[in-house]
Amino acid sequence: MPDLLEIVLKLAAVAAAFGVLPLLVGQAEHKVMAHMQGRLGPMYAGGFHGWAQLVADGVKFAQKEDVVPAAADRTVFKLAPAVAIVPYLLVLLVIPVGPDGQVVLDLGLGLFFALAVMGIGVIGAIMAGWSSANKYSLLGGMRIAAQLMSYELPMVFAASSAAMAAGTLSLSGIVEAWHWYWLPWQAIGLVVFFVAGLAELRRPPFDMPLADSEIILGPYTEYGGLRFAFFLLAEYAGIVVLSALTAVLFLGGWRGPFLDAELGWLWLLVKVFALAFVVIWLRVSYPRMREDQLQKLAWAWLVPLALAQLALTGVLRVALG
Repeated sequence: MPDLLEIVLKLAAVAAAFGVLPLLVGQAEHKVMAHMQGRLGPMYAGGFHGWAQLVADGVKFAQKEDVVPAAADRTVFKLAPAVAIVPYLLVLLVIPVGPDGQVVLDLGLGLFFALAVMGIGVIGAIMAGWSSANKYSLLGGMRIAAQLMSYELPMVFAASSAAMAAGTLSLSGIVEAWHWYWLPWQAIGLVVFFVAGLAELRRPPFDMPLADSEIILGPYTEYGGLRFAFFLLAEYAGIVVLSALTAVLFLGGWRGPFLDAELGWLWLLVKVFALAFVVIWLRVSYPRMREDQLQKLAWAWLVPLALAQLALTGVLRVALG
């Protein structure tokens, strides 16, 4: 019974984190963009510093009519938002937040599981584009498929570098094996992993599949109300998961100075929100890339850099024993 209670409490904690952290990232994006771009709107809702902006957005989505196009594949159309969001919840189950088993599922192949499941989330957007009976939605879905094929490879290579350095595919094992002196020689892998992750999430400047000025928000064109809100929630959940995986693989996860190991989850949260800030900063700072630029970045730069990082890790692994 105690073991069952522990599992239930861990699942409840993950569910609470999944419900709260993406909303906090969404609220932070409102505020950071408002300050960086001089946007006044997000500073008014609710009075002080626009604290109720996220609430206002939720009410707006709830009030909108839920419309399904007449020619759409209704089953796939309705299922797509769930397929887009659930994989990120599953990834949170294998992310360690502290030592001594502070993780719901401590899998020996945790890294493989996380990367495989994250790829499933893209299928939800592809389903949305295919089922909408809209040529712009279909074009957006095709762009997502091409983008996934381009950026999945460097992302896996970069993650493999961290696993090679630690000598394990367990996310908990990678954190346990991590050392501060990894930062300089794993920096290339960190950048490649993070950039490829942003491209998989279709975050600016890699949002070609959602280009509202060209294809009217791509695969989400026909979605409104709460179904569209679920896609937005999946995007912010993806930011949380990407930031958490980056922190675990390259920044020591829950490890850090000044705090007892049992409070390591605080360090993980600090790193997650610092990386989420970088995601928002990039959205504000850089314009959208063209499709050819996006593909060239993946194959001409990220893949060779990821392979170079793998080679460097192999050499240093042998040298350091």
